[in-house]
Amino acid sequence: MMNLRLKNFVYTSLTGGGLILIMLVILLLQGCMGQAVGGQQEKDAAVDPAIPVEASEVTTSDMAAIYSGTATLEADQQALVVSQTTGVVLEVLAEEGDFVESGQIVAKVETDRYRLAVEQANAGLKRLETDFNRKNELFRKKLVSAEDFERVSADYQAQKAAWEMAALELEYTNIRAPISGFVSERQVRPGNLVKLHDPVVRVTSYDPLLAVLHVPERELRVLRKGLDVSVALDAWPGELFAGDIIRISPVVDPATGTFRVTAQISDHDQMLKPGLFGRVEILYDIHQDVPVIPRSAVITEDQRSHVFVINETGSATRREVQLGYERAGMIEVRDGVVSGESVVTAGKGSLSDGSKVEVIDTGLNPGA
Repeated sequence: MMNLRLKNFVYTSLTGGGLILIMLVILLLQGCMGQAVGGQQEKDAAVDPAIPVEASEVTTSDMAAIYSGTATLEADQQALVVSQTTGVVLEVLAEEGDFVESGQIVAKVETDRYRLAVEQANAGLKRLETDFNRKNELFRKKLVSAEDFERVSADYQAQKAAWEMAALELEYTNIRAPISGFVSERQVRPGNLVKLHDPVVRVTSYDPLLAVLHVPERELRVLRKGLDVSVALDAWPGELFAGDIIRISPVVDPATGTFRVTAQISDHDQMLKPGLFGRVEILYDIHQDVPVIPRSAVITEDQRSHVFVINETGSATRREVQLGYERAGMIEVRDGVVSGESVVTAGKGSLSDGSKVEVIDTGLNPGA
């Protein structure tokens, strides 16, 4: 009887509290497993995600050093044609915009008075020439004195000079252009009375025209005569006009810190006019086949320049670079990167050295 009760007690214990104990062990094991899985998920979440960036490949190109400035075109040759005599204007033979050659008559002044003066001087000259020839023949035969011959010779030479002067005054009634160019201004009309040195027309030569720049003194060491120049004008969009430097002032203006550079611009098609405003570029050096990157890839801090270079593992390495010439959004890299590498152009502010990156766009190099 006692044994039977003991068996019942053991059975009851196993079927009651034992089951509870087993259930507690199972719950405990499930909690440990959940913590392990959760810890692994937290570790996975703790890994930095790849940062989206834009990148561009380092390429090789020729990089030019160019000084840019502005200038107003000026005429290299310009002449104000004046009257060299006094009289009434009979004709104006050149209007504004007409092209005239050097020596071409642009206006005529009345000639009657000057023609009569020439005829009078010529008559006196002929008379004295006859007298001179006769006295010369007698002097060689020693039939007249030396004093008499010298007096006649002097009178003849004086009359000859008077005739030449009268002929010159007559010629001055033809007002001529001293240079070839376009009539840019006419100041008289037929019937106007002009006096000695009164202006008649202005003649301007358009080829070549001059572009005069006032350049900062820091550029004095790189600019020199003969350098190529190109000019872009608002009046002719899309056109470039070539030229070269012909003069450089050796003096720096202390008031402005600039020096004067004069370039001549060729205009064989007569498209340019004095007074046009233009943007001038002077090419003074060129580096050939050098690594270039977009300017947007460069980070400048404390006067030092860096870029983020993307390596094969997809991480970005911060690298110091030495920069050179810059042109049209591209900049030369003298040291720090090589052709074929990729540099970050957008998204740099979110990066640190070694950051994982995801390239979402590979920008095309401007001008490539």
